[in-house]
Amino acid sequence: MQDIKEKIVPQQHEGGKKDITHTVVAIDEDAARKLFVIARNRLYDVNRWHELCGPASATFSITDGNGDQVNRTAEKGDYFQIDLPAPGPTEGKGHDWVYIEAIEDQSDSTGPYESAAIRVRPTQNPKEKGDNVAHFFENEATSTFVVERKGLEVTAAVFGRNEKPNTSTDNIIDKVRNAIVGVTAIFGLSNAQWNSLVKGLIEQES
Repeated sequence: MQDIKEKIVPQQHEGGKKDITHTVVAIDEDAARKLFVIARNRLYDVNRWHELCGPASATFSITDGNGDQVNRTAEKGDYFQIDLPAPGPTEGKGHDWVYIEAIEDQSDSTGPYESAAIRVRPTQNPKEKGDNVAHFFENEATSTFVVERKGLEVTAAVFGRNEKPNTSTDNIIDKVRNAIVGVTAIFGLSNAQWNSLVKGLIEQES
């Protein structure tokens, strides 16, 4: 199978970049396979990510194409409605929004390698259908969330690419807000959130 990072993570061209990973080594292959299944299920259950990240983290909710929240696992074409512990953008009605543009699943419990991944990209508020991106990063940025098993090793990772503050929006208030939030995220203040997530995906008890 093709390595999931090579298949789904975009090339870095400009702006910020982050690779945050956490690996657990299982006691045997059976335990590794079971842990991967748990991690894969948690990855797709985006509505419960805040339980893995802790009370001071952002809250992620899955919505359909109309921006209506749904109580199910993530699917390609869905949106993340994101509530940060900070003021949200006017364009997003107080929320940041990303679009699930790709899901790759290479589950194979009989083989030495398996993986699952979700890639999202900043987008417009689906409830408004406007032209301005409702997120602190520009549309060129991506975040890719990965879990994979290589033998006894189970790894969770977040890969950020081409992260640039979204200052091209027409809304002056959002322009200032996005510059502040985007720059602080690029320089690592979002790392605590993602470190908690990658550890929570593969370490917390089921």
